[in-house]
Amino acid sequence: MRILVAIDKFKGSIAATAAAQAIESALKQALPGVECDSCPIADGGEGTAEAVIAALRGEWCSVPTSDARKRPAVARYGLVRDGGTLEAVMEMSAASGLAMVSDLPLDPATATTGGTGWMMQDAINRGVSRIVIGIGGSATNDGGIGMAHVLGFRFLDADGSPLEPEIQNMDRLSRIVPPTKLDLPEILVACDVNNPLLGPQGCTRVYGPQKGVTDCDFFESRLLRLADIAKRDLGINHRDVPGAGAAGGLGFGLMTFCKARLTSGFDLIADLVHLKDRIAAADLVITGEGRLDAQTLHGKGPMGVAGMARALGKPVAAFAGAIEAEDQLRTRFDLLCAIKPAEMPLAEAMRRGAELLEAAVLSQSPALQALAQPR
Repeated sequence: MRILVAIDKFKGSIAATAAAQAIESALKQALPGVECDSCPIADGGEGTAEAVIAALRGEWCSVPTSDARKRPAVARYGLVRDGGTLEAVMEMSAASGLAMVSDLPLDPATATTGGTGWMMQDAINRGVSRIVIGIGGSATNDGGIGMAHVLGFRFLDADGSPLEPEIQNMDRLSRIVPPTKLDLPEILVACDVNNPLLGPQGCTRVYGPQKGVTDCDFFESRLLRLADIAKRDLGINHRDVPGAGAAGGLGFGLMTFCKARLTSGFDLIADLVHLKDRIAAADLVITGEGRLDAQTLHGKGPMGVAGMARALGKPVAAFAGAIEAEDQLRTRFDLLCAIKPAEMPLAEAMRRGAELLEAAVLSQSPALQALAQPR
């Protein structure tokens, strides 16, 4: 019996890798001889690099960088060898994330993606053929100028003097000068939001307040000037591309300055970890995340796994902390199980997530074994 464990994180409780380990432990206790293929999944947000490195048995490397407030920091990203090629898998939040600066007052006018640029530059120096970067959890609203500056772009005022690459200075931007030589690998951006750079659905008005933005017009005018001058000087206009507004406009910056391609986070990660082939080789697929509800039907994590499994004729079971809209979800999953006991306080359940998940899989092992039998 071969079971694929393609599980997402239980946000705030269990990382995807820890969830996969808990499920595998329970399966091996309950089903002697079972063969488990552990494949943590992600959608491009926080936890993406960890999931991919675990699924592909990659390696970690650390690089000196700076956080969004320019303090020295160390960022970690993954390296995956595929035949003779080397690929980097990283998250911008590892260098420019909101959680890293939670001890300081929010200051979006000076917050910078420069640390993300240093992480990318380190991967480039290692000779990677491709960078896969997830861009969730940012502390920034700078349109990617901090990242671009590290890679060699210069932002000049009307006198030709260099501007500090902070969004507060972009009202004085007169010219963007690209580096004389910019040899970049392929860059793929895992992104599942469709916000443009500007406007009512843009990065500033939708996500800015959580990063400390109080005067949306201040940031909007500076991002508009950045986009206008990028169009004039670089011949590129990505402001309205869905996802340009992701991570405070880093989506725009990666496309504009690095010729990056934005793609669905789940689809990109699924392709990277060869999820379809691994489902095809399994007798049963187990997936899940912290919460399954009506929004799951429109999401890309467990629903993406379930869609692939159904297309290949494989049964699929889902475990979650809590489950709502069960009638709708049952049309997509062969088994649904909420791991949180009804009487247990949420805070306690979050602390004991791995323990509860393992217990739930043990209790459902007869049903899982039945699902895995040939039909």
